[in-house]
Amino acid sequence: MNNHNRGILARAHVATRLPAQDLERARRFYSERLGLEPVDERPGGLLYRCGGVDFVVFKSAGASSGAFTQMAWEVDDIESVVSELKGRGVVFEDVELPGLLGGGRAKDGIVEVEGNYPSKGARGERGAWFRDSEGNMLGIGQPVV
Repeated sequence: MNNHNRGILARAHVATRLPAQDLERARRFYSERLGLEPVDERPGGLLYRCGGVDFVVFKSAGASSGAFTQMAWEVDDIESVVSELKGRGVVFEDVELPGLLGGGRAKDGIVEVEGNYPSKGARGERGAWFRDSEGNMLGIGQPVV
């Protein structure tokens, strides 16, 4: 299929938006816990850039349910990333989901997920999840090749 026949959004960039009821509290979390600083800011939101991709934390009267992963980072060494984030005070979720390898329980905050990235040539993923100060569920993943 050529690009002409694909949907108009196939050529667009994905733009993740995360709600925050308290923008200053969110800024502190992303700075102190994740080591991220905004590359741009306005009264209603903060723009962050990681690996050439942007995401926004915006002021919202509503809140995320936090029941699912809203955004994740793909890393090369999940153990070192999880260890560093724990050292910064990030609390990882005790995940127990059916279909995960090893009985579906996290070991040291990391779970084995079978078959998550077949299109990337991986046979699975190792993952870990945590919530930001606003209740947004965020993940760390490492493809298993």
